[in-house]
Order: sequence, then C-alpha cells, then structure tokens
Amino acid sequence: MSDITVFSAKNILTMDPNQPNATHVAVRDGRILAVGSEEDVALWGDHEIDDRFGDKVIMPGFVEGHAHVMAGAVWKYVYAGFHDRMRPDGSIAKAMTTIYAVLDTLKEAEQKFKDDAPLVAWGFDPIFIEGRRLDRHHLDEVSPTRPIVVMHSNFHLLTANTPALKIAGYEKGTNVEGVVLEEDGTPAGELQEMAAMFPVLRRLKISFDELSSDPEGIHAYGDVARLCGVTTVTDLYADLTLENLQPYLDVTSSSQFPARLVPALNALGGPAEDIAQLALDLRGKSTDKLRLGIVKLMTDGSIQGFTAQVKEPYYFKGPNNGIWNIAPEQMHKTVELLHAKGLHMHIHVNGDLASEVALDALDAALLKHPRGDHRHTLQHGQMMTRAQFRRAKALGCCVNLFANHIYYFGDKHRDLTIGRDRARRMNACADALDIGVPLAIHSDAPVTPMAPLFTAWAAVNRITADDDVLGTHQCISVEDALHAVTLGAAYTLKMDQEIGSIECGKRADFAVLDDDPLKVDPMALKDIP
Repeated sequence: MSDITVFSAKNILTMDPNQPNATHVAVRDGRILAVGSEEDVALWGDHEIDDRFGDKVIMPGFVEGHAHVMAGAVWKYVYAGFHDRMRPDGSIAKAMTTIYAVLDTLKEAEQKFKDDAPLVAWGFDPIFIEGRRLDRHHLDEVSPTRPIVVMHSNFHLLTANTPALKIAGYEKGTNVEGVVLEEDGTPAGELQEMAAMFPVLRRLKISFDELSSDPEGIHAYGDVARLCGVTTVTDLYADLTLENLQPYLDVTSSSQFPARLVPALNALGGPAEDIAQLALDLRGKSTDKLRLGIVKLMTDGSIQGFTAQVKEPYYFKGPNNGIWNIAPEQMHKTVELLHAKGLHMHIHVNGDLASEVALDALDAALLKHPRGDHRHTLQHGQMMTRAQFRRAKALGCCVNLFANHIYYFGDKHRDLTIGRDRARRMNACADALDIGVPLAIHSDAPVTPMAPLFTAWAAVNRITADDDVLGTHQCISVEDALHAVTLGAAYTLKMDQEIGSIECGKRADFAVLDDDPLKVDPMALKDIP
C-alpha cells in the first residue's frame, strides 16, 4: 500500500498564483506533495487515487481569523436573536423579531428550571426592535425573583432584571460608567461594556471565559468550523493560563477534532508585564493543532450598541456613548511593552477614534522599538478611513475587516448609528486592497454566523438585509474575497507558510465545495454547499 494519496477534483482552486487551478493533489503524511494534472502528481511514484471528490471543487481550508470558542458552547444558553441561526448540530434556531417573542421564549425556558440558577440568554439586539429597548421591567415579567441576564449579540452589552442588578449592587444612585439609568437614577437594566457588565456576570457565576475552556464547548466549536469548511479557527479573546490550558490541549489533540485552533490571550487580564510573560510561556506550549502566543487588546465597544469610540460628528441618531475598555494612555503603555517583547498583537477597533488611538500607539512603539514583519492586526476596523489605511500600510499593519456587518447591520448603521456617508465606506475592503494593506475578513462568531463563503459574499456584493447596496466603490472581486478568507487570513496569523493555499509542502487542509465560486453568479456565492 502506497503512503501517497492523490485526490482528484473537477477543479482545485489553489490560491497559488504560480498554478491557480489543478485537477489533482497528492498528499503524504498530512502534507501536500504535488499539485497539478494526474500526470504531474504521478511523477512522485506509487500512489492511491481517491476519486470521492471527482465532481467537486477543492479549495484550501478556510481560515476564520476572528471568532470565539463560545460560538460552540454559548448554545447551552437560550438563543434570543433577531435572525435564524444554525446550531453546532446543524439544526436551526428560529428568529425572534419582537421583544414579546423574546419574553415568551424566556418564560418558556424559565418554567423548565428546577433550581434558583440564573436564566441566561444571548443574541438579542435592540437595534432591530422598534420602540422601547429591553429593560429590567420586561425581564421582571419573566421572573421577579430569578436573576435573568440577556447578552446582546455583540457581547459588549447586556440587559439584566432587578434581582440580577441587586446582586451586583446596582441600585438607585449607582454612578458607574456604562450603567444606564432611568430618570430617577435607578438602573434601567442595560449595562454597557466590560466594567459595567463584569460585576453581574461574576456574582452570578456566568463565565463566558469558562465556556471557552469547556471541553464540550471546544468540541462544539470544531463542529461549527467543520460545517462551513473552516480548518483553522481563532478564539480571539481567551483568558488563558498555564493552569486552564489542559482542556484545549486534550480536545485539540484528538484525531476527531477537525480544526487548528488559534487562541489569542486577553491582554487586559492583568498587568502588561505579566501578560507578556504568560504569552511567551504559552507560545512554548503550542502543538500542531493548538497555536498559542498571540495577544488581543480591546479598545472600544460596539457601533450598534453606541459604545464604539467615534470621531466627530459622532453618532448620527443616538447617544454619543463611546466607552474605552482600555484608556488611551494605558493603551500606549501596553502596546509598547508587548511590542518590545516581540509579541504579535490583534487589536479590537470598531470606531474610527479607536483606530486612531491604536495607530498612534503602534507608531510610538515602532519608533522606540523598530521591528520588521510584526503583522500587528487591527480587528474589525469598521470605520477606518483611507488616511488610516495609509498609516496602517506605512506601519506594516494588517487589517481584518468585519464584512458580515454590511448585511446584518448595514441598514441600521445607515439610518441610525453613523449615517449614510460613513456607512458607505464601512469595512472598506476595496480601500485596504487599493492602498496595499494585507486584508482578511471575518464573522466574529457568535456575533454573526461563521460562514466564510457568506463573508466573502458580503464583501463582494455589500448587500444589506433590506437589499440596499451600501457603498458600491468598496465592493471587491470574488478572487480577492476568497483570498481574504484563506491566504489573507493566514497571513494575519503568521501561518501563511503552512496553510491558506494548496502548494507543495503546505498542510493538506482542504475545503470541498459543490460548485466553483469563480464560475457562479457572485450573488450565489453564499449558497454554495
């Protein structure tokens, strides 16, 4: 029996400009041995032919450069979102399009409880609901005694009922940034950003970090990835320690786990010096299917939650509620130290002011500690301007833009959050490519569903949920979009030398498609199985 397997396909999209298309790929010991025609690969000697994908299209395994492990485990909680969503088992959770539908779902779930545990839901977003925002009074209707927490879809805000607020010490007269108050000073129930949310989550022992290290949740995350052809997936905000690392190692080492996992250490979890040392220590624990050592900083919040840091003229309709998760001066200090230690940073920036502060911090750090090929990556970058992309290019930075937002939230950004002018250039993939900034695009699952072909479709067509085309100038080609969810994303993770394209010597990570994304109508891109 030969140790070489040759896979045939209707077409192989290699993402390698030297040989963009092929019909056969030879694999030995998990590595690509040869790519080309049957005659080309046969030159390597005895081999076995595998024709199971003979009528399919093979691509490099997709690379999801910004998602979260809790996309698997979060399904232990009640789904309360505005859109239909696929569970890790492939079944569909139906949308809830009114507050009353959400409340009915919560009431049904609450009746099944046999103890006094908190009721937790996720996926809700008030920006889709006309009229009043969800508040403590609504949730008190579900239960006036059981603590209830509803995480918003962006995971930057939550709404709690009165018992949950009281357990956290939030009562009349509370003066904490991010705690929304009623006219008489009583907390309304909505809590914005980490500092305001954390007391409720901690006291109710609701830990999304623990979801990320739960073995069943990690397994489920692998299933989420597998269902959409992702073979390398990030967890881009992980509270890792040397002590809680074992579940990651155990699950990913299994031959049944279908992905490479790249967690990013939460850089706001302690003093910068300690975080830097921990990241370096974790780097040494990396395995083939668990890649450690990158770090994540979170600057601002969510645009649709009005907590992103937006430059003048600020928000179009709504409060200017920008909230820093790390103060700009501390951001400068942390970025300098992590950069000086040789670490690879991924920085959350939604608003254009947050992008400006991050670029300022990176500029200052590079001035003090010049370093080539650092590939620090601005994540989301939704409101970045051409001037900011030019700075990113000059500084050697990458961007990973949130293309899915155009479909899921584009209408609301146009009409409510930032207005038509700025919404036209949101997630400006064409600008990034035109200026030469290395580009990836992402889903931020579970904020939006992980589905790389949908993400590519969103960047190509820029169609919103109400069928508007939001910024035709920023539409990119199918070829560029496919690059952004394969080799482009791999580049931002410093893994392009081994994944992201089908080339001799790289890892044999493949996604198998029913049709050729370069031959279907671009509007059908998201529908290819």
